[in-house]
Amino acid sequence: MSFADKMLPCRECGVDFVFSVGEQEFYAQKGLMNEPQRCPTCRAQRRRQRSSESREMHEVVCAECGGPALVPFLPRNDKPVYCSSCFADRNPVASR
Repeated sequence: MSFADKMLPCRECGVDFVFSVGEQEFYAQKGLMNEPQRCPTCRAQRRRQRSSESREMHEVVCAECGGPALVPFLPRNDKPVYCSSCFADRNPVASR
């Protein structure tokens, strides 16, 4: 089965986006019958919204700078918790 790039309209923002040959092959390989309805930007935004809706955030005080921070886990009293900038300063590899 041969594929060619297709232009599809995003149902969210209305912008035309490319449904590439590689994506079409991936869809076929996975047995997906429907073409994507949203552009990559809207898909990513929707994914972020869904994941943030299901996560309960907890307010904490940063152990480094003393500033407020929100974390997606229930902090324990025996471990320090850092805001995102202090965490990135302490763990440069983990913040990538």
